[in-house]
Amino acid sequence: MAGAEGVEKLEDVIVRSAEQIAGNIRTAREAVSTVIFGQERVVENALVTILSGGHALLIGVPGLAKTKLVETLGITLGLDAKRVQFTPDLMPSDILGAEVLDESVSGKRSFRFIAGPVFAQLLMADEINRASPRTQSALLQAMQEQHITVAGARHDLPKPFHVLATQNPLEQEGTYPLPEAQLDRFLMEIDVEYPDRDAERKILFETTGAEQTVARAAMTAETLVTAQRLVRRLPVGDSVVEAILSLVRSARPGEDNGELGKSIAWGPGPRASQALMLAVRARALLDGRLAPSIDDVLDLAEPVLKHRMALTFSARAEGRTIPDIIKQLKSRIG
Repeated sequence: MAGAEGVEKLEDVIVRSAEQIAGNIRTAREAVSTVIFGQERVVENALVTILSGGHALLIGVPGLAKTKLVETLGITLGLDAKRVQFTPDLMPSDILGAEVLDESVSGKRSFRFIAGPVFAQLLMADEINRASPRTQSALLQAMQEQHITVAGARHDLPKPFHVLATQNPLEQEGTYPLPEAQLDRFLMEIDVEYPDRDAERKILFETTGAEQTVARAAMTAETLVTAQRLVRRLPVGDSVVEAILSLVRSARPGEDNGELGKSIAWGPGPRASQALMLAVRARALLDGRLAPSIDDVLDLAEPVLKHRMALTFSARAEGRTIPDIIKQLKSRIG
């Protein structure tokens, strides 16, 4: 009996915490919408990524407010945000930091570490595909392990730590595609599309007048960390778990997956399942729900999976695309 009461009390605590956190998140979402117009799905997926404790890759042509979105999220969520403009001549030390040789008044020499911009709670990696592979890989350890190693010494990053990277999809000279290992570190790939006519009309009036709306803080970093812990405690039904497993496993090559499996060159690993599990929980909390549904799995499948897959040459020659394959995989579930 006492055990049942303990469980009941624990559930009550989770419910109260979820209601309070959901209110804070709604306030943050509304604050972002006062600055970013016509990108509701992008804002939602970015918030889901951060609530999940992950990183996101924002892909879109220039001028769609990708940089503004990241800046606004930093202010709204109360995070210490920094920006790195990736260029072909950027070096790993420009991101991570470096050791310099200091000499004291007594003449004693010692090395001192100067922290780079990666020591932030929200790092914006602007046009990440413009830097060389050597510089891109400098972020790998930071994104996965929340610390970096310089000259053999470990340096822990602030908590929370998130990377929101932007990428121009246009084929241009001086760009380097991100390696698959780094793409897998991004919880989501978020496509930033053109706004509709009404949203663009609002943008015209709101951004070309004498005064512009300024983002305001709606949360603190401590509240965000609490929300991220709560996301991991939300219950997930067996049907949702099975939907995640079925979807991710069917996105891999092999005869077990029939004709679609023959079109896939390589597919998502267990990290994709983990990402989707966290993302559906975070989306439920964002909507004020205490448990995710299969609809959450279907809605988040494409941004979680598409950068973790590649098609065979024959499939590409036939005009097939990864979104089309994912759409077919989703149809098997619901």
